[in-house]
Amino acid sequence: MKKSILLIFSFLILTACSSVKRGQQALNKGNYTEAIAIAVEKLQKDKDKKANQEHILILEDAFKKHTEATKKRISFLKKAGNPTSSREIYRLYKGLQQVQQQISPLLPLNLYSKNREAKFKFADYSEDIIAARNDYADFLYEESRGLMQKNDKLAFRQAHGILSELDLLYPNYKDTEQLLEESHFYGTDFVFVELKNETPLVIPQRLEQELLDFNTYGLDDFWTEYHASLGSDHKYDFAVNLNFREIVVSPERVLEREIPLEAEVLESSYYKKDRKGEFVLDSLGNKIKIENYVTVKGIMYKTVQTKTLALQGKVDYIDLHQDRLLNSYPLGTEFIFENVFASFKGDERLLNKEDKLLLQNRFVPFPTTEQMLVDASEELKGRLGPILKRNRLR
Repeated sequence: MKKSILLIFSFLILTACSSVKRGQQALNKGNYTEAIAIAVEKLQKDKDKKANQEHILILEDAFKKHTEATKKRISFLKKAGNPTSSREIYRLYKGLQQVQQQISPLLPLNLYSKNREAKFKFADYSEDIIAARNDYADFLYEESRGLMQKNDKLAFRQAHGILSELDLLYPNYKDTEQLLEESHFYGTDFVFVELKNETPLVIPQRLEQELLDFNTYGLDDFWTEYHASLGSDHKYDFAVNLNFREIVVSPERVLEREIPLEAEVLESSYYKKDRKGEFVLDSLGNKIKIENYVTVKGIMYKTVQTKTLALQGKVDYIDLHQDRLLNSYPLGTEFIFENVFASFKGDERLLNKEDKLLLQNRFVPFPTTEQMLVDASEELKGRLGPILKRNRLR
């Protein structure tokens, strides 16, 4: 028991020494915020603990040096007068405030060995933060406006990112919300998707609706919109043409087969007895069983209905600004209708489970070509979806 207590005590001492060492190393390297974080974490647990006195000294020193270094950096940036420094100045002031907020709940911190309280010279940075935030907001606003004036899609996207940052920093700043909408609209690639039928057959409207329902493809993209109909207020950047080039439909086929069935089946069985009516046993003492098998026959009349539809086409990606073909991909599918049913004459003991299920089926009307095209839509969407996902336009 004493040994366990000693081990625990030794572990705690080593842990405390280790954290002091890490804090001191961070302080010596100029990583003041790291040194402050290590000290605050230890003091939050027990600020009056004797072993934490070193952490108070580290915290006092790190706070002073962090404040001095930060203020020097702010002074330098202000003198340089570069508008791009507004972001850093704002964050530096916020950093000064956050460090004070970390330490404030711990005060007062007593240094018993020196018979004094640790000294932390706090300041009110609220006005500095507001002024820096305003400068930073002005910079972001002007930077985004400058990008939008380039009238370039990628520049509009950059502007949208900057405006989003501005909206988080300073909600409702000037006309930020309107500019966010404009930069998103002008930064978006609008894609017109059209189904073109080059075959002599009529494409069902339902098939066209299914293929052009982009919500089912998982194409969520903030900067791309797919349209199946032309919008008068949109200038389209790309076109995706779904070209149906060939549709081949087979004749309706009915194949009938007669399948003769024959098998030996158990008709009856009994245990052999002697003249006295006693069961006759074999050499192992088991009753001898007599089984009578008979040959049974029957005919299965199996009918198979089939009709197939094969559709071949391609997907063309076109740059509408340059009026050129970017890529082309084959798109095709095959839909097979098949119905199998049967009738039977003969001894039903010949039938297995599969045979009995076939006997329950009946002749069904062949699907129309239009219905088969609609039924093929899921397969087509399964092939078209990956093509659209693989070919993000930019």
